[in-house]
Formats: sequence, structure tokens, C-alpha cells
Amino acid sequence: MNNKKPYSDFIKQEAKRLGFLSCGISKAVFLEEEAPRLEKWLNEGRHGQMQYMENYFDKRLDPTLLVDGAKSVISLLLNYYPSETQTEGTYKISKYAYGQDYHFVIKEKLKELLHSIQSTIGEVGGRAFVDSAPVLDKAWAAKSGLGWIGKNSNLLSKQVGSFFFIAELIVDIELEYDHAVTDHCGSCTACLDACPTQAIIQPYVVDGSKCISYFTIELKDNLPAEMKGKFDEWAFGCDICQDVCPWNRFSKPHSEPLFNPHPDLLSMTKKDWEEITEDTFRAVFKNSAVKRTKYEGLKRNIDFLK
Repeated sequence: MNNKKPYSDFIKQEAKRLGFLSCGISKAVFLEEEAPRLEKWLNEGRHGQMQYMENYFDKRLDPTLLVDGAKSVISLLLNYYPSETQTEGTYKISKYAYGQDYHFVIKEKLKELLHSIQSTIGEVGGRAFVDSAPVLDKAWAAKSGLGWIGKNSNLLSKQVGSFFFIAELIVDIELEYDHAVTDHCGSCTACLDACPTQAIIQPYVVDGSKCISYFTIELKDNLPAEMKGKFDEWAFGCDICQDVCPWNRFSKPHSEPLFNPHPDLLSMTKKDWEEITEDTFRAVFKNSAVKRTKYEGLKRNIDFLK
């Protein structure tokens, strides 16, 4: 008996029950189209000081090197679009960092999903991935029909825009596979036109080393003087290319309590940010992704914006 369809339907229902926005499934194969693209991007140094991008090149392209006997990649989206955003005229942080660190929130959901699969289907080997492992999550999500990769290199969906996290379960059973959807960016260049550091060097190609998110999170050195005045008040991350994207008119607020911001965060003024103490930093960003920059990193970014 062929169980691919009932198994796939069950996985999608479970994903919905756990609060995922959508779930798509694709065959675990070598990513042939992505290989030369990734190689070129790395060779051109578009990753800046993100040396980890050079590691595990083969694993990034071949899920069978990550999970023995991998047959299917289950891609999942989790909404993080907030119901309220920061007050106008203050230093900004990316919306994805408002609440608790998404790695922990999603890992728990993925563990539960894998447990459900194993309880219902039987012996299934698999691993959960949340952007900290060498998996090209946007490529897999696009392959699984969850959206297309837009000109700002984010995964875009006609239904829900792009304010969501992407995660995967790679499993060793065959399932029913979804198909990629078509590109709906058309002639729009809103993201290219709006990027203050011209990080989107051509449609669909982002120079990571010019991105405000890279400067404010990944770069450990001093911020380059030539970028002074170009950060548009972003102190951690940047949402500009998502904020201007017409498809994000369809973003709806998330329903994950763990993604709700610390009560003080949204009302913080520029003065509050400039005078932030290590204690306040620890309290407001206790379990947040903002901790990646550490207190000193955030202070450096704010001093640069002043």
C-alpha cells in the first residue's frame, strides 16, 4: 500500500496544529541549481566575515550528508509579524527579534512534530534544522511550493508576504512531494530602490557584506566610516526590503505568545537606547536574538547611529 499521501496529509495537519503557517515537502536531492550560484557568491566574497558560510559546502547542497538515508525535506514557515511595532523616531530592531529567540521556540515545535510523526507512522529517522545548520532553507522552502525567492533574496508568498521563519525536518521516508510556485515579483524594484546601502546589487543577488543586518549583527570589527548615516536608525538587523515589499500588505499578526515583545521594548525612545545599561539590556532582551550582538555590540551600533 502506498502511504505517501496519507502520511503527507498527516504531517501537514500536525504542522498546522503546532502553529506553523504552512508546510511543504520536497524530495531530498542534491541542489544542482543552487551549487554554482552559492559557489559564485562565496568566491565573490559576498559573505564578508561570515566565514561559517564557507564551511560544509557539500552538506549545504546535499541533505543526504546531513541525515543518513534522507528521502524527504519537510519545510515549515512560522509567522513572526507583530501586531504592534516600535514607536516612530527611535532606533529600530528587526521585527523577528522582538520576542524570544526563535531558534528555541521553533526547535521545540519541530521536536514535537518529529515525535508525532514517529508515534503515528512508526520508525522514522530525522533531524530538525533552524537556520543554525548548513541547510539552504529558502531553496528548500521554494522547492516545496511555499513561495518564491524574491528580488531581495527572501522567500515571498502571495498569501502571507515574508515575515516568517523557515525551518526543516529532514526525514528518511518517502512522502508526496509539492511543486515550486512561479515568481510574482514582476517588474517591481521596490526593495532594490529602498536599500540604503545598495546591498541588493542586482535582482535576486544580495551582497551580504553590504547589508545593514550584516553590519549590525555579524561584523565584529568597527563599523566602516563610509556607512555613517546610511543605516536609517537600524540598531539590530534591518527590515527595509521587507517593509517596502508589496506582498507584505498581506502579513497578518502572529499568534505565538513567545514572540511578543518585552513590555518596555516598543516604547523605548532614542534617549532610552542611548542610555541603556547592561542590566536593562539583560532584562529587555533576556531570551531574545538581540543577545547575539552582546551589550557592547548594541552600544557600538547605537553610538554609530548618533
